[in-house]
Amino acid sequence: MTVSGVELQEYLAGLDYPVSKEDLVRWGQENGLGTAALQLLRALPPEQFDSPDELGEALRDLG
Repeated sequence: MTVSGVELQEYLAGLDYPVSKEDLVRWGQENGLGTAALQLLRALPPEQFDSPDELGEALRDLG
């Protein structure tokens, strides 16, 4: 099963921002995120995301 950036963004809706890529991956691991979703997070650029919109844009750019 694959996961889209939009689906992942909905799953991550409860995060506090700003958040780094490393924090996103760690949060996903701690909360049982599936392999496909973790791979998508790991593919993000190494930067900090200041808002859900900014994270969503980075996720859409991956797809």
